[in-house]
Amino acid sequence: MSNFDRSSIRCFRFVRCTLDPETGIARLVYAFDDGPELTETVTFPGAPFALDAPRAQAAEQALRLLHLLTGVSYYKAAVPPEIRIDDYAIDADTTAMMEEIYVNGLGEFAYRNGLDLRGRVRFPVGKATADAPAPMLGLRRHALVAIGGGKDSLVSIEALRGAGVAQTVTWVGGSQLIAACAARTGLPTFNLGRALAPELFEYNRQGAWNGHIPVTAINSAIMVLAALLLDADQVVFSNERSASYGSVIPGTGEVNHQWSKGWRCEQLLGEHVQRHIAADLHYYSLLRPLSELAVARQFARTDHYDAHFSSCNRNFHILGERPVNRWCGVCPKCHFVFLALAPFMPKPRLVGIFGRNLLDDPGQIGGFDALLEYQDHKPFECVGEGQESRAAMAALGERPEWREDALVARFNREIRPQLDPAELAIAPLLEVGGEHRIPAALWERLRANFAA
Repeated sequence: MSNFDRSSIRCFRFVRCTLDPETGIARLVYAFDDGPELTETVTFPGAPFALDAPRAQAAEQALRLLHLLTGVSYYKAAVPPEIRIDDYAIDADTTAMMEEIYVNGLGEFAYRNGLDLRGRVRFPVGKATADAPAPMLGLRRHALVAIGGGKDSLVSIEALRGAGVAQTVTWVGGSQLIAACAARTGLPTFNLGRALAPELFEYNRQGAWNGHIPVTAINSAIMVLAALLLDADQVVFSNERSASYGSVIPGTGEVNHQWSKGWRCEQLLGEHVQRHIAADLHYYSLLRPLSELAVARQFARTDHYDAHFSSCNRNFHILGERPVNRWCGVCPKCHFVFLALAPFMPKPRLVGIFGRNLLDDPGQIGGFDALLEYQDHKPFECVGEGQESRAAMAALGERPEWREDALVARFNREIRPQLDPAELAIAPLLEVGGEHRIPAALWERLRANFAA
C-alpha cells in the first residue's frame, strides 16, 4: 500500500500485541486490509519485570485493552466498514465499550471531517460472555498518578501527599516541561515512552482522515499496564466534573473535545479494569467531584508550582514542544486558566505567572467570548463550562483591581445585563459532589479539604 487511498480500504485489523517483560517493550500491530503492518511501541522503563502467573495473565488482558484503545489512532485514518481482531476474541461487553469509546472519543474528529460514526463503528463479538471474574492480585498500596504539567494533576498530587498515599508521578512521552514539573514534586517519577507507527504520518500526508483522538483513554490503558508491572493498586487521573460537558453546536448537538476525560469514559474503563484485569486495581479521577473553578481554588493555595506548571496546549505537540515560553497567552487554555485562577489569586501573582494581563488586551475579546459562550460556542479544548467562565468574570467585575481592565469592563457593560444574576454566583460552582470512583476511605480523608 505505497499510496494510501482511504476510499478503497475495506477492513481495519488488530493484528497482534506482544509485551516482552525482559525489555519492557509492548508492540501493538495493526493493518489495513492486507497492507503492511503498522507497529506502535510503548516502552515501560525498569525491565526486566518479574510477574507471577496471575499478574502475567492480568498484564495480558491489560495489553489487549491497550491494543484496542490505541488502535483508534490508525482506524481513524480510513474509517473502513469492517473491523477485525486477528489474534484474540472479545466479549459483547468489551465490544459495546469499544464502540462507545470510538464513536464518542472521535466526536470532534467526526464533526470536523463531516463524518457520522454512529452505527459505523462495529467491533466483532468473538465470544458470548466474559471470562471468569478478574482475581484479586494483592497489589501493593501505591498510586501511579498521571501528570500533564498543568494545575489539575498538581492538585491531585498534593492532595494524595496530604492524605498519606504513596505515589509515583507518571507521564507518557518526552516532554521537557512535564519532566521539570514532575521533578518539582520531589516524588518518584516514571516516564513511559510511546512511538506511533511512522507510516501513519506518511498516510496523513497522502490524505488520510486526521483529527482529535481520545488520548486520555489511551494513556489510561498504558498506565493500567504500568501499574501491573510496577505492582501498584491505583491509577489516578485528574479529570474534573466539568470535563463531562462538551460544546453545543447549532444543528449538530453536543460535541465533547475531552470526552475521554469525562465521567462516562472513566466509568467504562474503571469497571472494565476491575472485571477483566484485576479486581484490586482501582482506576479513578481524584478531581471528579470538583468543578474547574474548585480545582483552580485548590491550586491557588500554594505558589510552589507557579514557575513550573503550564496548561498551554501550544507547548504540547506530537512532533515536539516549545518549552521556552510556558504560556502563549492567546490560546483557549491560556484564556481559561487565567480567568479561572483570577478570583482566587492576588492579581500581581497571576500576572507574574503569565507575564501579562490577558484581561486588559482588547485583542483577546473573541477568545474570551467563546469561553463565555457569548456569540460563539465553547472552544474545542479542555476548558471549563460556560457558566464557570461567566461566574468568574462576574466576580472580577465586582473587584476594584480588575473591573477597569478592558475585557472585564466590557463584560460589565455589554454582557452582564443580558444574564440572569442568579446564575453568576461562584459559590454553588465550588460545591463538591457528584459521581466518582475514588476509594471510599480516601474520599473521606479528602472531602473536607476539597470543600473548605
